Amino acid sequence: MSESSKIQDGGQAFPSPFTGHDSGMSLRDYFAAQALTGIQVGCVEMAKMGKKADHDQQATAAYLLADAMLKARSL
Repeated sequence: MSESSKIQDGGQAFPSPFTGHDSGMSLRDYFAAQALTGIQVGCVEMAKMGKKADHDQQATAAYLLADAMLKARSL
């Protein structure tokens, strides 16, 4: 992946001065995980109406929201 096409992940979600290297999840992954929680609530409501949720769409939506959150942080 070229430097210009690299996804901006916001760095480490929980950096530690003790590890000496990047480890753990990125801030983008953390934001996506948090967004997915909210998305899942909507899916429960959809299921009550007999509609099936698309897991690929949910994951994509979570990362779109994470990218928007990262963008908002840089404003």
